[in-house]
Amino acid sequence: MKTLFIPFFAIVTCSLFAQDKNLPYYQIEDEPEAYTGGAVASRMIDGLGFRFYWATEGLRSQDLDYKPGPDARSTLETIGHIHEMSVMILNSVTKKVNLAETKIPAMPFEKLRAETLQNLKKASTILKNASEKEMKEFKLMFKGGGQYLEFSFWSLINGPIADCIWHVGQIVSFRRASGNPLTEKISLLTGKVIAK
Repeated sequence: MKTLFIPFFAIVTCSLFAQDKNLPYYQIEDEPEAYTGGAVASRMIDGLGFRFYWATEGLRSQDLDYKPGPDARSTLETIGHIHEMSVMILNSVTKKVNLAETKIPAMPFEKLRAETLQNLKKASTILKNASEKEMKEFKLMFKGGGQYLEFSFWSLINGPIADCIWHVGQIVSFRRASGNPLTEKISLLTGKVIAK
């Protein structure tokens, strides 16, 4: 029985790692050739995606439950908040309104992480090829309680995108505090996995 368990465990572990590596943002793609508004916005989201991927890679249940104080969000709640903003980012570039009554269903950590990364990748891909005219059409829109609010793409940058980056930093800090620091095998400068 022991003989079968070890190879099975190794196969499952390798399989999980391979599936995880197939999620967006294991590494950032090569730089775009041209500097356009869309390409720059896309790269900002790619930087966020790469940081989120590695900040959430290898989190244990005790890391997900960690919170610095009774009034703070846990790591898992912080990831849920980032997921909500990833939906806002994607809605903006697909010209969809964020509806107040729409509630994102609770989901396991692995699904929450994957959907967040996929939302960011979809938004980045749309932005990468967007013309200046299209950039002006990407709005951050909210509807609920009899109100409709609309903000320009600039507010998307200093709002949800910057907020996500802020919260990814919290996850890195939280995981360090719970005894599981960020890996040293990545370069945040290049967006690549480095050999160690």
